[in-house]
Amino acid sequence: MSETTTTIPEARNKPAVQNDTTVGNYFVSNYPPFSFWTPEGVTDLEKALDTPPDPDKPLGLYVHIPFCRKRCHFCYFRVYTDKDATAIRGYLNAAIKELDYYMPKKFLGDRKLSFVYFGGGTPSYLSPNQLRELTNGLKERLPWDDAEEVSFECEPGTLNEKKLEAIREIGVTRLSLGVENFNDHILSLNGRAHRSKEIEKAYKAARDVGFPQINIDLIAGMLEETEENWQANIDKVLELKPDCVTIYQMEVPYNTTIYKEMKAQGKLVAPVADWETKRRWVAEAYERLEKEGGYDVSSAYTAVRNKSQTTFVYRDKLWAGADLLSLGVASFGHIGGVHYQNQHDFEPYVHKINASQSPVYRALKPTDEEKLVREFILQMKLGRLSFSYFDEKFGVNSREKFAEPIATISSWGYAKIEGNELILNRDGLLQVDRLLHEFFLPQHRNVRYA
Repeated sequence: MSETTTTIPEARNKPAVQNDTTVGNYFVSNYPPFSFWTPEGVTDLEKALDTPPDPDKPLGLYVHIPFCRKRCHFCYFRVYTDKDATAIRGYLNAAIKELDYYMPKKFLGDRKLSFVYFGGGTPSYLSPNQLRELTNGLKERLPWDDAEEVSFECEPGTLNEKKLEAIREIGVTRLSLGVENFNDHILSLNGRAHRSKEIEKAYKAARDVGFPQINIDLIAGMLEETEENWQANIDKVLELKPDCVTIYQMEVPYNTTIYKEMKAQGKLVAPVADWETKRRWVAEAYERLEKEGGYDVSSAYTAVRNKSQTTFVYRDKLWAGADLLSLGVASFGHIGGVHYQNQHDFEPYVHKINASQSPVYRALKPTDEEKLVREFILQMKLGRLSFSYFDEKFGVNSREKFAEPIATISSWGYAKIEGNELILNRDGLLQVDRLLHEFFLPQHRNVRYA
C-alpha cells in the first residue's frame, strides 16, 4: 500500500500514568519478554548453532564477569561478592571452556568478531593477571584484533594505573565507568562500593593511559537524590568531559535489596524519585550537556561529545539484529535468530561446562513478526528511525504495520512522522521504555517482563 493511501487508525486515549516508582522492570532490553523464554526452546538454539551463518550478519562476543566488591541495593543482575581466588579462577577457566564448546559449531563460519563486551558484575574486579589469562584464552580461540569496538565495564574503586594499562593492552577501546553519582553519602546509601575520590583518580588515570573512548554512567533518582546534588553531578560531568555520558532512570526490579525492604515493610511505592522527577532531571542534564558541553543526545540514555567519532557499536549492532555469542553465568545471547540465556546460578553453570554440556538454560525462537517488533522498538530508543530500513529488511510496509501505535503515541504528543522517518521528541525519548509497550503484540502485554 502506498504512503498516500495508508489508513491511520483512531488513536487510543491517553491513559493515566503511574507516577510513583513501584517494583518491576522498566527498562526494555529485548523482545519478546524474557518471561516467554523456556527450557524447551533450547532445541531451537541447538539447530541454529549447527546452521551456517549469514556471512553479512555481524558477530559479537559478550563475556559476563559476575564478581563485585559489594552488591548495590538496586542491582538485580547475577553477581557474587563471596567468591575466593580459587572459585574465580575456576569460573574464568569455565568461560574459556564454554567458548571451546561453541568453536566447532557451524554458526561461526568464517566470521570475525565485530565487537566484544565485558559486562558484569564488575569486569574490573579481576586482577591484571586474571584479565590476561582470560583474554589470552579467548583470543587464542576467537581473536578480536579487527573488532570495531571492545567495551569494558568498570567500578572506579577497583582501578589503578597498572590495571588500566592491562585493560588497554587486551584491546579495550571503550571504557565505561559505573560512576552513578558523585556524592559519597548517596553512593554509600545505595550500596555502591566506590567513593568520589576514587572516581576522579580512576578517570584521570584512564585518560593518561589513553583509551579512545571513556563513558561515564549516571543514575537519575537514586535514594535521597536532591535537586542541588543532581545539578552538582552535571557540573562534574561537564568538568571531566567524558566522550560519552549514559544516564539511566532509577528503577526497582524484583530481587533487589530495595524491593526486599519494601516487601518487609509492606510498602508499594519505592523510596526513590518519582518518574516525572527522574525524567525532568535527565532532561535538565541533556539540556546542559548540549548547551554547555557541546554534546549531542544520541539515544534515550546517551549523550556524546563528538557524534562523528564517538560510537557504541555493541548497542547499534544488537539493535539491528546482530548475532551475540554470550559467555558466563546467566548471560544473554542471540544466535541465528534465537535468543538464549545461560544457567542462572554459579555452580550449575560451572558444572555444565566442566561436564562438556551446554550451559544454556532457556531460549526462544521469535517469529518473523516478533523479530520485526524487536528491532523496531529497540531502534525507537535512538529517537529516530527509517521506515525503509524495516520495509527492505522484513518485506513489510512498516509504517502501515505500526500505524495504530504510532498514531497513539503521536496523539499523546511524543512522536511524529517526517517523510520516511518516525521521530520522537525529547519528552517521548525520555519515557520511551513506557511507550514501547504500545508496540508489543497482544500476548506480550500486561505480563511480567523478566
